[in-house]
Amino acid sequence: MDSWETLTRIFSRNIRAIFSKLPAAPEHIQEIRLRIQAPLLLICNHQEFFLTPEGAFSANPKTAYQVTRQDLKETLEQVGSHSLYAFEEEIRQGFITVPGGHRIGLAGKVVADQGSIRSMKFITFLNVRLAHEVKGCADAVIPRLFHRGTMLHTLVISPPRCGKTTLLRDIIRQVSEGETGVRPGMTVGVVDERSELAACYQGIPQNDVGIRTDVLDCCPKAQGMMMLIRTMAPQVVAVDEIGSRADLEAMEQVMNCGCRLLATVHGSSVEDIRRKPVLKTMMEEQWFQRCVVLKGGTAGAVEGIYQADGQRIL
Repeated sequence: MDSWETLTRIFSRNIRAIFSKLPAAPEHIQEIRLRIQAPLLLICNHQEFFLTPEGAFSANPKTAYQVTRQDLKETLEQVGSHSLYAFEEEIRQGFITVPGGHRIGLAGKVVADQGSIRSMKFITFLNVRLAHEVKGCADAVIPRLFHRGTMLHTLVISPPRCGKTTLLRDIIRQVSEGETGVRPGMTVGVVDERSELAACYQGIPQNDVGIRTDVLDCCPKAQGMMMLIRTMAPQVVAVDEIGSRADLEAMEQVMNCGCRLLATVHGSSVEDIRRKPVLKTMMEEQWFQRCVVLKGGTAGAVEGIYQADGQRIL
């Protein structure tokens, strides 16, 4: 598995040696967590496993390899290509994206100045989140997001870890690509605030988001939406995890400009979103013509698709 071999190169020599002892690349791996003086931990299919020095999976943390300060130091040097200072802006936001679209979450001592984060030092916690694409997971949803050839404003509602970002990414790809004889491709502008959708590395998307998609990477959603409107003339604007008043103000302007809006939000149901103070008006005024509600399970598993008036259509 070439992508696994490429990923393991970012780790320290000792941890690479442990990974090399695995009989095969772990399937469905989601996260690799490194914490100084704590056991090496993997999350696969939402289950925790500790990794022993012999490369075996264990449920007992006492048998696991204990991550050292040297492991963190070597891993950070590899992640930053021995020039970590070049990633100052990414570090300020708490993550670095590496080739393949994998995202390295960082935690440690934050250096703040007048309420703003300047940098981070003594980085002692790493969360390696592996990029996952599930092409085709939006196949059943896409036809219901269009009416007479026009894309409808769409909101994906999902509890945490139910695949909303994975579904959103595939919707973006399919809208951008179009389908011969069914619908033309559309220009999509993506505001990828946390580098999760396109997973850009040096400005180049590592995930497939379609041939007509433009990405603003590591950009605040509210500012990014307006930048895209002014500069890239998108037909569709896509954002992940809305929630602030600034987000809503920008979304309203996007709609007023004639662009289609594609967004996600944390929630368990349409009614749950209606009860949230910041989002209440948006739902009462029926901004979104389609609400896709996800449930737990595989990526894109849909509980239901609803019209703006709350009527269930799937």
